[in-house]
Amino acid sequence: MKYSNQTRLLVAVDCIIFGFDGVDYKLLLIQRGFAPEREKWSLMGGFVQTDESLDEAAERILKQLTGLHDVYMEEMQAFSQPDRDPIERVIAVAYVALIDIEKYQAQINDDFHARWYSIKELPNLIFDHKNMVEIALTKLRYKAAFHPILFELLPEKFTLPQLQAMYEGLYDTKIDKRNFTRKVLSTKLLKKETDKDKSSSKKGAFYYSLDEEHYKENFTNIHNFIPRNEIPGGLD
Repeated sequence: MKYSNQTRLLVAVDCIIFGFDGVDYKLLLIQRGFAPEREKWSLMGGFVQTDESLDEAAERILKQLTGLHDVYMEEMQAFSQPDRDPIERVIAVAYVALIDIEKYQAQINDDFHARWYSIKELPNLIFDHKNMVEIALTKLRYKAAFHPILFELLPEKFTLPQLQAMYEGLYDTKIDKRNFTRKVLSTKLLKKETDKDKSSSKKGAFYYSLDEEHYKENFTNIHNFIPRNEIPGGLD
């Protein structure tokens, strides 16, 4: 039995995959392998199969490209303009994923000619993918101010300068170093390690890691990481 007099619609999932290389935020793009817009830059996506949910489709698509599973990924929103795809009526549901570039770089699937692009220097994207990315960044900036999701972009051990650069990069601003360090350490969310990163100076910078046990009890302390007056436009 089927519903009568109804128009066929396709549902696709597009994955907006962010990474951070210690200096810049990056977006993982592929060259589209079929018409229309063949060989042009695109988000990694695909059609939802009859036997899978949206989440399952997103997980499958992400794994095809990166080899990853069990990473931070969440549904963002649907894009349903009737003319967004020139071939057929396709409703796309965008998902945002945050991954550690260094940890998973070797697992990226070469079949898709994937490449990391700085979010400040993105190429022209197909369809409405540019709009998807812009919305994803806006939502990420808001959510990162209240939830410690950006730790998903970092390796297990990181330095405070790396952490500060990550927040500065997302909000495109400069944060006072002493003020940032004081606020971060006051949250008690981090554990200081015994070793140092000496790649930038002889003195080096101590590594830190997320204190998982304390984090679960006090994750709202993330509010103290960034002074609101140092975020352009605020978050209200």
